[in-house]
Amino acid sequence: MYRLRKALAIGFITGVLGALTSLTPFGASLERNQGLNFLFNFRGPLSPPSEVAIIAIDTRTGLNLDLPQRPKDWPRTIHVHLIDALVKKGAKAIIFDLHFFKPKSAAQDQQLAEAVKNAGNVVLVEQVNGKRQPISDETGKIVGTVWAEELLQPFPVLADSARGLATFTLPKNEAKVHGFLVFKESVGQAPTLPAVALHLALSTQTRPGLHSDGRNAEQLSQIMKSLRTYYSGNTNPVPPEQDALNGALHPALINMYQGSAFQYLNFYGPPGSIPTIPYHAVIKGFDPNLSEHQLDVAGKTVFVGYSDLYDPGQPDRFYTVFTNEHGVDLSGVEIAATAFANLYHQQSLQLPHWYWPPLGLLLFGLICGALSYVLPAFYGIPLILLLSASYLTGAIYAFNQHYLWLPLIIPLMITLPFSVLLGLFAQYHLERKRSQHFSETLNYYLPEHVAHELTANNASADAFNRVVHATCLATDMAGFSRIAEQMAPNALAAMLNDYFDTLAAPLKKYGVSVTEFRADAIMCAWVADNPNKELQINPILAALEAANAMHSFKQKYNLYNTDLRIGLETGEVYIGHAGGGGHFVYSIVGDCANTASRIEGLNKHIGTKILATASVIDGMDDVLCRYIGHFMFVNKTEANPIYEIIAPLSTATDEQHALCDAFASAVQTFQQGQWKPAATKFMDILTHFPDDGPSQFFLQRALSYQDVNNQPEDPKIIRMDAK
Repeated sequence: MYRLRKALAIGFITGVLGALTSLTPFGASLERNQGLNFLFNFRGPLSPPSEVAIIAIDTRTGLNLDLPQRPKDWPRTIHVHLIDALVKKGAKAIIFDLHFFKPKSAAQDQQLAEAVKNAGNVVLVEQVNGKRQPISDETGKIVGTVWAEELLQPFPVLADSARGLATFTLPKNEAKVHGFLVFKESVGQAPTLPAVALHLALSTQTRPGLHSDGRNAEQLSQIMKSLRTYYSGNTNPVPPEQDALNGALHPALINMYQGSAFQYLNFYGPPGSIPTIPYHAVIKGFDPNLSEHQLDVAGKTVFVGYSDLYDPGQPDRFYTVFTNEHGVDLSGVEIAATAFANLYHQQSLQLPHWYWPPLGLLLFGLICGALSYVLPAFYGIPLILLLSASYLTGAIYAFNQHYLWLPLIIPLMITLPFSVLLGLFAQYHLERKRSQHFSETLNYYLPEHVAHELTANNASADAFNRVVHATCLATDMAGFSRIAEQMAPNALAAMLNDYFDTLAAPLKKYGVSVTEFRADAIMCAWVADNPNKELQINPILAALEAANAMHSFKQKYNLYNTDLRIGLETGEVYIGHAGGGGHFVYSIVGDCANTASRIEGLNKHIGTKILATASVIDGMDDVLCRYIGHFMFVNKTEANPIYEIIAPLSTATDEQHALCDAFASAVQTFQQGQWKPAATKFMDILTHFPDDGPSQFFLQRALSYQDVNNQPEDPKIIRMDAK
């Protein structure tokens, strides 16, 4: 049971380490940068989505169109040609990830605005400008700052012509992009480019009212914000106008409006995984590197922006898990198209509720830590590795099939090795402790000559088995169970060691032959081949000195409600190795030892500290004792005359002598069956000695025996019904 508890403790420590790590920024960073990388790389690219395409501007576009290299220097009529060509090819929606904030040529700006308006499906990007602004009180004193954001739209005539306006800012963690915003909450739940693109792509399939009522960007934005409020479970939902919402929303739209404003990207692969068509190929109508089918954009949502698959220094680039070996990052427009496809197919990476990973890591650590300790390394480590491989397989399957992102690095790179190392260290510590314990056992539980012969000379254990005459001394600490409940194990162990040292000193001083430690109890014996006075006086003096030593021990640990109980008996015992099944202990066996233990237990019933049989104190004229009575213990057939050992005669006080005399008279009256006079005598003793336990014990008996139905068989014998 102890090993199981320790195994569970090791597992719990391991699990807590993993769980807490998962809740820290460090743990989150590990999983984003290492775990997610592994999952994407192990899975590899996905089949490209067919509903989206990228119209890419790269370093060769200007050259192929006889235009300047930088798109900002191009005439805006080139974008008119692009829009007209895409409309002619049947593009469902045209999403520009290009900035048109400043007007240029009025005529060209007007042409572009008319082309955008005529197309009816063009979405333009807005820029989010943020800055920290001061906050002033009524006197104009600055009392703080606040971060404020605002949207910068394309020049007015173009913005008024667009079907939709949307921002697209990408959150970064350690310079890497892992996710995207569906709604920009800091600017009034403004929908982002992927969200607006999805709404245009799917709303016309099931809700034609949305198409007709959202003919401009402002109307479309209001409809989308209303849907977001309605479906996100706002406490005060504002249902959209029913006239504009006839029909059922596409499940992907409902999922988008109900989902988180931030979602993790499920990348389809390295740069170019989303079907990419060069900008100039759309203008010219052909490309020698692409087939007619690859140039087809009918029914597709197209994203227009910078995307160079060969230039690591391209503008609008973002470092991702699929940045290739040449240093080419994913472009912002491909990430926008990826986000759109994720929303369209409901493929965004899903994370469990925040509390599941810590709980799972706690369970994983608990199992690994417990197995690493409770099983031998030969079996435990392979089993743990098998468990870890099963978890890895399950995590990969969940990611590939259900887009569920589970922790990998923390369980497999932190929890797993830590559990194995901690378990092996604990096993090593356990084995070392066992070895030390064996050595200590020989020293503490065997006589010195026996331990020496067994360890040094490899003597047979049977050589030390013998029957001898002995005086057995049994001890117990009153109230130990309560103490153990209130103390930490290490503190309890230290206290017990000190306790045993305190008692061992007088025992060794008076030449104890064999000592057994049993939890908080001691069974020891002074042995000889024949009875002699030393077998009587030495145990008595050791008992008295041990009782005195207990006073200082109690003060040291503030254990004023506990005490030492001692029982003494003399007789023949077997000392030697006892046991079976290959397990033996050097023990004291015999009725003498059993009786000493029963006498020790009698102390708690009659309120005494040191009790002995008549054979122990016989002829001991230098010790003050008082006769307590004849007691028959449970499962015993004969009564034992029991005496309390009070003090050496040389140090005994007048009060102790007076108590002994008064008690002897009262016990004699009690044993004559004179219950009322006996009760009177015991009450008189308690008047002068209110804490005298034996007087309290016999008083209760005398009062009880006055009931004619409760008479004892023999008033001289006290029959105990409990140990």
